[in-house]
Amino acid sequence: MWCDFGKSRAAVALTCLVTASVVISDTAFAIRQRNYTPEEFRAVLKGLGYNVKVTKGPLTDEETKKAITEFQKGYKLTVDGKAGPQTQGFAANIVKILQANLNAVLKPNSLLPRDQFYSSRTEELVKEYQKKHQLEETGIADLKLRQKLDAEVKQIIGQPAAKPTPTPAPTASPSPKPSPKPSPTAKPAVKPTVKPTVKPTAKPTAKPTVKPTAKPTAKPTVKPSPTATPTATPTATPTATPTATPTATP
Repeated sequence: MWCDFGKSRAAVALTCLVTASVVISDTAFAIRQRNYTPEEFRAVLKGLGYNVKVTKGPLTDEETKKAITEFQKGYKLTVDGKAGPQTQGFAANIVKILQANLNAVLKPNSLLPRDQFYSSRTEELVKEYQKKHQLEETGIADLKLRQKLDAEVKQIIGQPAAKPTPTPAPTASPSPKPSPKPSPTAKPAVKPTVKPTVKPTAKPTAKPTVKPTAKPTAKPTVKPSPTATPTATPTATPTATPTATPTATP
């Protein structure tokens, strides 16, 4: 059973709706090649994970109608258990997307044709993908496998292609530039605010008041008169009488 798991039905249905919206948005797959034969449609249902045997009889047996009903519920289609145009169109688009994703991830030498048929070649590549991820090789692309495959393709698409990095050409070494002049340092913001306010307030007011008030008024009034020249007359010259020199007696 697919897209209908009891208590988890709402969550699975939401997942199915997301997958369906991707299918619907791809207008290149909007028109299927032709209607399926009963055998081809059963092969698609089985390949997508529904429990049905691939036979050529009409799609009116209970097993096939049940599988169709589950498919319709999962994608919110008109539920009538019949493989009408809407149901066949959704199935065709899902198979085409599966084939494109297998080509993108596995890159086989012979690409799968993006048609609406779950061929033996499609089954082989599904098994190859299961082997790559160490899954059971059933060849059935159930919902879980398709979601894993979708995520892997989105990762591949999201990665930009590697571009060769150009070898950098040798560039001239930059000539040394003069070192920038040091910016003028900040001037000292502190200016002397205190100026010497003390000025000599006292000026010498005292002038020498003592002046010589008295001038010498006395003038020498008396001049020394010349003294009289001594007029003393010479006295008589003494006349000495020679005395006899004493002579020694023998």
